[in-house]
Amino acid sequence: MSAGLTKLVWTTNFDALTADACAKVYDSTGPLTTVALDAPTLATEAVNAQRWPIEIKLHGDFRSRRLKNTSDELRLQDTRLRQILVSSCQRWGLIIAGYSGRDGSVMDALADVLNQSNPYPSGLFWLHRGDDPPLPRVRTLLQLAADRNVDGGLVRVENFDEAMRDLVRIIPTLNTVVLDSFGAERRRWSAAPRAGGTKGFPVIRLNALPIVIAPTVCRRLVCKIGGHSETLEAVRVAGADILVARARAGVLAFGSDNDVRATFEQFGITEFDLHSIEARRLRYDSAERGLLREAMSRALAREHRLDLTRRRRNDFLAPSDPDAPSWAPLKKLVGVLAGAVAGHPELTWREGLGVRLDWADERLWLLIDARTVFEGITNENKSAATDFSRERTVRRYNQQLNELISFWAGILAGDGRELRALGANSGVDAVFRLGADTAFSRRIRA
Repeated sequence: MSAGLTKLVWTTNFDALTADACAKVYDSTGPLTTVALDAPTLATEAVNAQRWPIEIKLHGDFRSRRLKNTSDELRLQDTRLRQILVSSCQRWGLIIAGYSGRDGSVMDALADVLNQSNPYPSGLFWLHRGDDPPLPRVRTLLQLAADRNVDGGLVRVENFDEAMRDLVRIIPTLNTVVLDSFGAERRRWSAAPRAGGTKGFPVIRLNALPIVIAPTVCRRLVCKIGGHSETLEAVRVAGADILVARARAGVLAFGSDNDVRATFEQFGITEFDLHSIEARRLRYDSAERGLLREAMSRALAREHRLDLTRRRRNDFLAPSDPDAPSWAPLKKLVGVLAGAVAGHPELTWREGLGVRLDWADERLWLLIDARTVFEGITNENKSAATDFSRERTVRRYNQQLNELISFWAGILAGDGRELRALGANSGVDAVFRLGADTAFSRRIRA
């Protein structure tokens, strides 16, 4: 969110993106004034003194000891920073970009501006990607602004970079030498065009679903516990419904704060705060990525009535009740969904799915693989399970595999609703949202 072009930036993110941009433009972060929850009075002083550019982090900085991200914390957002936000929106306009409008405290502040004198004198513009409508609170805010004769409204954009470039073009007095040099260095690429006509688009379909929303923070605590195995054992002994990983920074966790504290208090907790899940830590098999993988599998199992089986580094999902009517389309594709392997009554199977996380094209993906999920595997019957699985899947050619991917993509992504790993009412839960369009999908009928 920006008040005035490159003048005052309000952000709900924890990262250093704005600072990195300033360092790129000015060769230093010296000109930038950053305000977090630690020193809200600094915001008033910087704005009044017009020490541009200014960045105000409404939810704190990941390097700060004061962060806001749980539901209770968001509702009790620092009132002083919100008052400054309301005041600044009576002096300048506001451009909102890359923000969904989910935080009640921030949306309340933006709506409160409309109850003041001289709201958004230079307009209120909400940049929105895609064809889907914005959230109801956003639509309500923009309608109230229109009723108050505030200039602006919803502006549909392709992406932030192009929108900012368009703004630059309509400001003839702006020195664009630095921006032009950046543009010359950047690679240009475009997404594959949408298919037209009645023929399928000749692109290989991949079994990767885009993760549209993933957790950006988790709980972090420091205590005198050993490594990963000791951490998992502590959770098992406590019987707590929490997800944990051991990292150099401490124990990372999702779940109720009470459960997390009760599990590890015997090990002497010395720090208890939030940990930023940085994108660079998701590019490889880090503790953060392992924690997200476990949380994603739990969320899918919880939201879609699937049983989760974890074997070493593999996660498998299978219908809890294969006879439920919701699995009829899957039965139509592959036949019987469950049974026992002939000659091995102790070895049972269900039609299911293997899932894992991967990083590609600078983003996180969920890889899905239609699998036969077994229970009761032993060293004695392992070869029988392998033979049975091969015989069951060897004749699944392109068309059937394509239909299977479509089925599972539709089930897992659903209507785009949030997938919650634990459903925790307090603390930090892991919340995901999946896109239903697999990577480079070909269209069967346009």
